[in-house]
Amino acid sequence: MLQFCDRLFTQQATLSVIPSTIVAQIQSAKQFAFECIQTVPLVEDFRTIFARDPAARNWLEVLCCYPGFHAIVCYRFAHWLYCRNIPFFPRLISHLGRCFTGIEIHPGAVLGKGIVIDHGMGVVIGETAIVGDYALIYQGVTLGGTGKESGKRHPTVGNHVVIGAGAKILGNICVGNYARIGAGSIILRDVPSHCTAVGVPGRNLCRTNTQDCPLEHGQIPDPEAIAILTLVNRIEHLEEQLQSLKLQTLTLCENQTNATAS
Repeated sequence: MLQFCDRLFTQQATLSVIPSTIVAQIQSAKQFAFECIQTVPLVEDFRTIFARDPAARNWLEVLCCYPGFHAIVCYRFAHWLYCRNIPFFPRLISHLGRCFTGIEIHPGAVLGKGIVIDHGMGVVIGETAIVGDYALIYQGVTLGGTGKESGKRHPTVGNHVVIGAGAKILGNICVGNYARIGAGSIILRDVPSHCTAVGVPGRNLCRTNTQDCPLEHGQIPDPEAIAILTLVNRIEHLEEQLQSLKLQTLTLCENQTNATAS
């Protein structure tokens, strides 16, 4: 659409019959239109898919075959109605979107721009959840509450966060910017910025995550395996010490026996 507008305005601007003042106004209107379009979150959502998903081949495929984008479209419209206190219809749109995509996003949730929901089946985002810009959410993720309390009861997720498949982030907790949540993790405590959290319950593995740092599950350390390995090494060290003490005891006994015999 942007390319079409650009060609249209360019062709109009190059016509010699158009006065220079009108050409300037057309160029100004074109720039203003482009700036307005770029501020629409859906445009950034659409654009980010190509940067995040190597399987995205062309714009038609994304528009027609990406349930994550369809869910975001439904959410944007439902949230717009929700913010204007329009009853019933926001939840109806959310429900229809869930039936169509398998992704449930409450219209009261606050989602930033550039959100990508990859695959998406089973994703649930609660009413008071907040998700920052350019977050990447995989299938089976839950941003849920821990009970029936009112008020803010869902997570707050920062910018450029990656949440792996099947991860559950529960309660009114904060996940910092550039954090990474491993697949299948259950997060019940805050995750600092630039940290990776894995496990059940989630444990923070602080490391330097940047915008371009992917979530490489094959390279994520296993906290439980590290703890077990530490215990095994400690046991081996104690066994070596015990063996050394046994040798010292035998040597001492032999020396005492020889001294008594002499």
